[in-house]
Amino acid sequence: MKRIGNLYEKVISLENLRLADEKARKGKSHSYGVKLHDKNREANLLSLHESLKNQTFKTSQYQIFTIKEPKEREIFRLPYFPDRITHHAIMNILEPIWVSLFNKNTYSCIKNRGIHAAVKDLKFALKNDADGTRYCLKIDVRKFYPSIDHEILKQIIRRRIKDKRLLWLLDEIIDSVPTGVPIGNYLSQYFANIYLAYFDHWLKEVKRVKYYWRYADDMIILAPNKEILHDLLHEIRAYMRDNLNLKVKRNYQVFPVDARGIDFLGYVFYHSHTLLRKSIKQRLCRRVAKLNKRNIAPTKEVYKQQICSWWGWCKYCDSIHLMFKIQKLIPYEIRFTRA
Repeated sequence: MKRIGNLYEKVISLENLRLADEKARKGKSHSYGVKLHDKNREANLLSLHESLKNQTFKTSQYQIFTIKEPKEREIFRLPYFPDRITHHAIMNILEPIWVSLFNKNTYSCIKNRGIHAAVKDLKFALKNDADGTRYCLKIDVRKFYPSIDHEILKQIIRRRIKDKRLLWLLDEIIDSVPTGVPIGNYLSQYFANIYLAYFDHWLKEVKRVKYYWRYADDMIILAPNKEILHDLLHEIRAYMRDNLNLKVKRNYQVFPVDARGIDFLGYVFYHSHTLLRKSIKQRLCRRVAKLNKRNIAPTKEVYKQQICSWWGWCKYCDSIHLMFKIQKLIPYEIRFTRA
């Protein structure tokens, strides 16, 4: 595959930095970092341009905090200026190059794909090839983001990029933490996808796996019998250990689809139907109950805003009966339409 150069000038151009500023601030215009940046917006962008041009740019100090839901993990946060703008500037140029590396079975952080594209493709396979999708292998990587090896990641990036100054900038961002890539960085989600991109191609093109879906490090593989999947699991473990310095979690699962369903991306998939994951249903019911207990009843618009994300989940599965039950508890008439 041809390596690409002459990208750094495009990344650091003032036009691209202004575009990155516009993209990075979407939905965050009232945040402290954006307001602080806007006090000297043009001067800040000129200063960032000079630091990138002179290769004196340094990643700012991270603010680290812990979240508990959906599971406990450390989140790394960088200031809006100069770091988030820089990350967006890089991706303005590199996104089409990196996305071209991903096969069609990779869904996270890719435009026009995402969760619902994966759901659609998985449902199609289950519906149209019941015999070929009888058994499922469900795996994920142990501590994926913290386990990404810096040197291996740099080698993978160099398979496609040869611009030395751009590689310097990417290396600087990668090495801004001692190990892994930080959860919370805009670039980290792309680094994670790139890290597994050649693994995806190995599965599809060398191992000839027909039914495979990956969202970040969550992977689903379907086959007509469990022997195929157990053999493939052994090879996947060896590939990840020898090529990526990663380990498959011990909680892998090989099971018949119709016996228990495939719990993936918030849904439970069967050959004949798709249900919403139990924990998501519970959170929706709790939110409705909490809204109904308020001393001052919320308006219809506030009510819709509070439950709209769950409404979106329900649209893409067989949830008519659930929605009828929920609608009886809601004091307003809120229309529900399946996608």
